[in-house]
Amino acid sequence: MEEFVVLIDREDQPIGLMEKQQAHHAGLLHRAFSVFVFNAKNELLIHQRAADKYHSPKLWTNTCCSHPRQNETYEQAAHRRLMEEMGFDCEIEEKFHFIYKAELEEGLYEHELDRVFVGNYNGEIRPAPNEVMDYKWISIETLREDMETHPENYTVWFKIIFEEYLSKLKNEGQH
Repeated sequence: MEEFVVLIDREDQPIGLMEKQQAHHAGLLHRAFSVFVFNAKNELLIHQRAADKYHSPKLWTNTCCSHPRQNETYEQAAHRRLMEEMGFDCEIEEKFHFIYKAELEEGLYEHELDRVFVGNYNGEIRPAPNEVMDYKWISIETLREDMETHPENYTVWFKIIFEEYLSKLKNEGQH
């Protein structure tokens, strides 16, 4: 099934739909979301992307991220992808949003208005093998140190979103 993204202007007003890979080749601004799920030890759930993903295979990234479909809210999409990628759902809350543009490999770009959601979960994780190679819980400090030492192990967007997360939420004493 072809996946489409919602193209938007800088005020998040829809201006059209485009097939996902085509939008990533063209570098057009579209809707996206990222989810950060923490456990009771305040560790972040991250996952390693499946080896056959069309971009950024085998790289580590946040709990889940994707794009809302047409007529789907950001939050509905985040819950859908938590189930599809990680095999669980939990309460989440939108914490902030921002726009970024980053170049990936092979002429692909992420140009997204990204809404970042945070949740807590301590139950079973059943990742989809076509999405996730591996997963782990990690402390923010350990993650920050590993990103600095081995940035090549992480997705481009996760490094950007993680920095935004730290600057916006760590200063407020959250997570």
